[in-house]
Amino acid sequence: MSTADPLANKNLQSNLQWSLLLLRVGVFIVMFIWTLDKFVNPAHSIKIFEHFYKISGFNDIMAYGLGALQLVLVIAFLFGIKKRLSYGLIFLMHAGSTLSAYAQYIDAFNNLLFFAAWPMLAACASLYLLRDADTKFTLGK
Repeated sequence: MSTADPLANKNLQSNLQWSLLLLRVGVFIVMFIWTLDKFVNPAHSIKIFEHFYKISGFNDIMAYGLGALQLVLVIAFLFGIKKRLSYGLIFLMHAGSTLSAYAQYIDAFNNLLFFAAWPMLAACASLYLLRDADTKFTLGK
């Protein structure tokens, strides 16, 4: 089938929408668990901010507040609300997280799980770039 074939274009569009939905749900799952961690184990968030972001003085209340803001963001992301903003912030948050772990990449074989951040970063970038085509089960435009 050539790309000029209307059926092929319809299948491509459908496959693209389903693929973007799967990427969005997959990224949401990771981000949602990271969000829940701020409520379930704020001490873990405090350690992460101190170790990876070099931010001291972070406390439980700040973890809960950040968790609440992040929860609003990841829900907006899941439902495709304000895509330019929500997809962009998710991408930037994950990029910051990925890049802040640079020391783990130097000692690669003792930190293999950190490398999973790169395909997820690519998924976040893809979702941002293709946000207008990501329409399956979204509430935004």
